[in-house]
Amino acid sequence: MSLKLGEVISEPWSAADHVYFPNESLVSLIALTGDGAGVEVGIVGNRGLVGVSVALGAAQSATRGLVQAAGTAERITAKRFSSEVRRGGALQKAALRYANVSMATAMQVAACNNVHTVDRRLARWLLMTSDLLASRGFFLTQEFLAHMLGVRRTGVSEAAASLQRRGLISYRRGSIVILDRPSLLAASCGCYETIRKLSAG
Repeated sequence: MSLKLGEVISEPWSAADHVYFPNESLVSLIALTGDGAGVEVGIVGNRGLVGVSVALGAAQSATRGLVQAAGTAERITAKRFSSEVRRGGALQKAALRYANVSMATAMQVAACNNVHTVDRRLARWLLMTSDLLASRGFFLTQEFLAHMLGVRRTGVSEAAASLQRRGLISYRRGSIVILDRPSLLAASCGCYETIRKLSAG
């Protein structure tokens, strides 16, 4: 199936109807506060799944699934996926391992958002997105980035301008191109490497 940019495929505290396996699409997992504000706690690409709570036997997810990059995905009903996981074997092992990676990543992102400056968090986020899309360039509005990082648009604008002045990225009308990856990696916080190792381990 096709996923559209900005499409919501799951809501927090609602019963999951399906589990999604992105191909070239990306899905952000957003944790919401009581007043409706939100911040990204994870990104799901072609090595993950949206609906990991189903593998843990939970009928509801704690996050919103928001399509960050359009593309295709595979989809299976939550009921059938749950039934297959309960049979054990390779699927169960892979799903449980991914659940652990997702929880560890969410904790690392929460710590990152609380401790590190916006420009370092933005650098980390751009590197993660580039890895998942296997591309140096992608389209993201300031509003979307602000939502992902849990900051105001002015904070994103200032951080992006700082990275651009240093020649690390090009950012124009939502189009972002990573120009100097090694320097962007140096500008990022250590959370990028921690999360990358979690995903690869």
